[in-house]
Amino acid sequence: MVVNQKTPSQHNSTLYISPLINNRRQDVFITPPNPAPNLFHTPGSDTSSFYNLDRTSANNQSTHNASNYPSEPLTRAEKLRLWRHDALMQHHYKNAEYIGDKVLSLTNDPNDAFWLGQVYFNSGNYLRAKQLLTSKPEYEKSVSCRYLAAYSLIKLELWDDALDLIGETNPFHKDDNYQVRNADGGIKLEASMCYLRGLIYANQNNFEKAKESYKEAVLVDVKCFEAFNELISNDFMTPSEEWEFITTLNYRDADDNDELIKLLYTSRLSKYLNILKFEEAESILKEEYRLGENSDILLSRADFLYIQCNFDECLTICEKILSKDQYNFNLMPNYLSCLYELGGKNKLFLKAHQLAENHPTNPMTWLAIGIYYLSINKVIEARKFFSKATLLNPNFGQAWIGFAHTFAAEGEHEQAISAYAFATRLFPGTHLPNLFLGMQHLQMNNLNLAEEYLLASYQICNSDPLLLNELGVIYFHKESLMKAEMFFQEALGAAKYLNSDLKTWISIHANLGHVYRRGNQLYRALECFNQVLKISHKNDSNILSATGLIYLKLGNFFKAIDILHDALAISPNDSVASDLLKRALEANKDKNEIFMKSIESQELNLPTLQYRKHKSNNILEPLEQEEQPILNSSFIANSDEVSTLANELKRGEETSDDDDGEIMDIESD
Repeated sequence: MVVNQKTPSQHNSTLYISPLINNRRQDVFITPPNPAPNLFHTPGSDTSSFYNLDRTSANNQSTHNASNYPSEPLTRAEKLRLWRHDALMQHHYKNAEYIGDKVLSLTNDPNDAFWLGQVYFNSGNYLRAKQLLTSKPEYEKSVSCRYLAAYSLIKLELWDDALDLIGETNPFHKDDNYQVRNADGGIKLEASMCYLRGLIYANQNNFEKAKESYKEAVLVDVKCFEAFNELISNDFMTPSEEWEFITTLNYRDADDNDELIKLLYTSRLSKYLNILKFEEAESILKEEYRLGENSDILLSRADFLYIQCNFDECLTICEKILSKDQYNFNLMPNYLSCLYELGGKNKLFLKAHQLAENHPTNPMTWLAIGIYYLSINKVIEARKFFSKATLLNPNFGQAWIGFAHTFAAEGEHEQAISAYAFATRLFPGTHLPNLFLGMQHLQMNNLNLAEEYLLASYQICNSDPLLLNELGVIYFHKESLMKAEMFFQEALGAAKYLNSDLKTWISIHANLGHVYRRGNQLYRALECFNQVLKISHKNDSNILSATGLIYLKLGNFFKAIDILHDALAISPNDSVASDLLKRALEANKDKNEIFMKSIESQELNLPTLQYRKHKSNNILEPLEQEEQPILNSSFIANSDEVSTLANELKRGEETSDDDDGEIMDIESD
């Protein structure tokens, strides 16, 4: 009869019962003060204790190993455990299953039940694993067996049964639990069970409890990266919450790797805040730890460039990572988004084709195909593939946003709002879903709802030029011109530090020009519109119409007529430009008639009054200003008709000041 091994507690990992290190010293994972002999030799070498089953024959081991790690002969069960474990590591599942079953019959040990359950789990027999691990009361009492049984139920998507097995809350939670260190160097089983609890809640759409479970997992053991990754990649926390959270973690669990883990986690956090800290962490990881070419460090830099709208450099880094690992799915969202923004349709097609050929069941594949079809304006096909991605993974936030975009592109606002709202629940820590919701409500003229969503987005990120532009548009429509000007100026300031495309600048300058026009700051408005024409390097009929309106208000009818002719040359069916041109021609005609009448009434001697000979050289020169003829008051009075005309343009659907709403809607996307 073999004596049962100790089972791990919630503070231990599965390394505690691994047959590879079970008989080693308890402080094997404590970093010694001086360099120590290599604890793990290369598998297959002459000195490997893994293959040297007879621990009593020290002839095959070096002298210092034999002296430092006194060993005892292996029992029959221990030799079988090593056999089972090696077969499992080499994916010989039938072998591992056959030997593991014999070991369990010999020992009836919960630890051996756990390892046999691992064989079933890794070979995809989840139901069999669960049945084995819950077949005896002593197995159910084992923390490791309960953990693996719950994971098997999660794989079977039996969420309620899995939650019943591990509990709705952490049963091991105590105030001092987070400070307990494990001696084996692995991940605490308590943390792993908290992570599973988070998975269950996420799949039940209980995202608040999922977030708390993931946070607890990382607090229990900082080495539980799975939970940390779920928190960051799914934006469960706002940027400020993320930066506050990492200051509460107990990095001592990582022993002498505490600084490295803290730097790595810092590099993963939101790039909306604390840019200097991110760059400092990145610099240390590159220079001191020589991780500058590591894919995850490069990906963190790509994330930073992406939020800066620096799509060119972001794409370059993504392609650099793909050259080393073409199936790295972590960078796919950034890579696909950059290709879409830069018009890389051919590369999008190639990547979508590769993914479909090699990973037909991965939701990222169908996201890539959907983005490709969206880039070539095949909205119906794009929607179909985004929908398939959400079916494969109902919590795939990027696919939901793409799905919503297809409705927004067709003006189906209600369906778009529904999809964006679900994405908001999936990504509570990012500002984009709320931004898109605000834009949809703005297009539906629901100004109050639009303002509410946009301000919620602003609380998360206050540096996105698109968001600031939309807020300015909201307040423009609400006749709050001071607030509108403030947000447009903020948008210009934010865009100044981004490598953004020209469309961003054009929209902001154009909208700011409309604010100044509405506020009767005509020369500042004219400056903005001229800036738009200068940046865009091509004429836009809407901007030209707005510029013509400014000159019309300033009384420069000739300039207004010239510019409005240019607008109609670009867009002959532009009703706003046609209306403005008609009014400008009429105003110019009236002005000329008034001018001629004023001249006739004064009975001016034009040659005498207009010019006089210079006494010395007989050159005709203009009269001084005080000598110029003065027009009668009837002309000055009638010149107010220009202001009256400009005011008339603000009234009625057929008047030209309708371009207020029309142009602002266009610039608002």
